[in-house]
Amino acid sequence: MKYIQLSIFLLALNLSVSGQNKLEKLKAQTVEEGKKLYASEMASWYGTDLFVDKYKDRDKIGGYFSYVDNPKKSTCVFYGKGENPKIIGTMVFDETYNVNTADYNLLEREMTELEKDYYSLRLKTQEYVRKDTIFKRYENTTLNVVPLIDKDERKVYLLTGYNGSKKIVVYGNDYLITFDKNNNIKEAKKLHASYLPFEYGDKDGNKTIVGMHSHVDLSGDLISPTDICTTMLYKKLTNWETYYVISKKYVSIWDCKNDNLVVMTRKAWDRMNKEIEKRK
Repeated sequence: MKYIQLSIFLLALNLSVSGQNKLEKLKAQTVEEGKKLYASEMASWYGTDLFVDKYKDRDKIGGYFSYVDNPKKSTCVFYGKGENPKIIGTMVFDETYNVNTADYNLLEREMTELEKDYYSLRLKTQEYVRKDTIFKRYENTTLNVVPLIDKDERKVYLLTGYNGSKKIVVYGNDYLITFDKNNNIKEAKKLHASYLPFEYGDKDGNKTIVGMHSHVDLSGDLISPTDICTTMLYKKLTNWETYYVISKKYVSIWDCKNDNLVVMTRKAWDRMNKEIEKRK
């Protein structure tokens, strides 16, 4: 009997360790992906500002995309019009995204092979979004196309950005399109069930330092890469110190100051809050 009990204990321990390892792996992958999205979007934000300030012949602009092919460098390129457009502006940022120290040039050049792939992903995504009804649009918003390439893994995230007059940060209404190595679309899916606009800023003299939303099954158990990207993009504007994403199984706690993720089980979270309520 003792041997049976010991075997059961060891099996339970192995399952627990295996589950924890899977969670840690998923957490690390999510954070890495979220930070890649953030780096790309920051390059797009500041690259657009820099390019528009320097490049005066607006009629020649066909579009832009950003990419990260160096851990400490993010590149935003603008391309011209036509069937095989050339690059007409290149902006390269370090981790500060300071437009005053960014490397840029407005020399016309051919796209690199990597840039041709990014361009292909962007064009195919734009065409697909126009035709498929899965993609929703809301007033005063745009769907931002964020392509990512990592070896043979090719994907495009679409994030909803608010461009109205209010101070609003948007979570949800985001999508993921995956491609094969030949840049053909394999799958498109929604990442959140809802469109979640949050108004930020001080209200009645009170400073809001925490943000939060919930995940249903569609959105996954943890904070998503798009959630991480959005929180990092807006943390200075919102003054948030912590952002929470709550699902049935876990509570994801994003430290906005240090850009770190802590994950608790929902049971531990609920137990902790019950204890806090008792002590009030």
